[in-house]
Amino acid sequence: MIPFILASASPARRRLLNEAGISAFVCPSDFDESQVQMSEPSELVKTLAKGKAEAVVSRFADSLILGCDSVLAMGGKIYGKPLNVADAIDRWQQMRGQVGELHTGHALIDQTQNQTLVRSQVTRVFFAEVSDRQIAAYVASGEPLHCAGCFALEGRGGLLIERLEGCHSNVIGLSLPLLRKMLTDLGYDVADFWQFVQE
Repeated sequence: MIPFILASASPARRRLLNEAGISAFVCPSDFDESQVQMSEPSELVKTLAKGKAEAVVSRFADSLILGCDSVLAMGGKIYGKPLNVADAIDRWQQMRGQVGELHTGHALIDQTQNQTLVRSQVTRVFFAEVSDRQIAAYVASGEPLHCAGCFALEGRGGLLIERLEGCHSNVIGLSLPLLRKMLTDLGYDVADFWQFVQE
């Protein structure tokens, strides 16, 4: 089976793939996200995901390369990772009791077929009405400082979310249903990757 490359340093994305039975070789892209400025969140994450995947293409041959990027859109603004502790606290004070949209771009490059698929997924996130003390304690844990949207659903942040509308894994950083569809569109069967892991 074709090697699967994850062009991301995100441990959450790697964990999602591993738990889904896909063994990925991790190759962080070091792509400069600051060079991309767009006001439409779904187009922004698609462009960033494609940039990350393309940044590592030259290091591999005959592989599948997946790049991903996530942002939170709320109140007409786009948010990535918080800048610092103060920014994270301010962000949570604005997010509590509100609804945001978590956008994740997915770019899948198939070197064997010289094809690239770029798509995005969006999930609505309903934030709980959390207290100032809970916000301060959460930010002090350090968890939200490394996350797009300033929270980790699979960690302490999961306690601060009321509900989701849409794909759950998308909020963690990679939509597994969308990845399955993209693999299918390229002519692959996701079950073949499970066999590759077992062999």
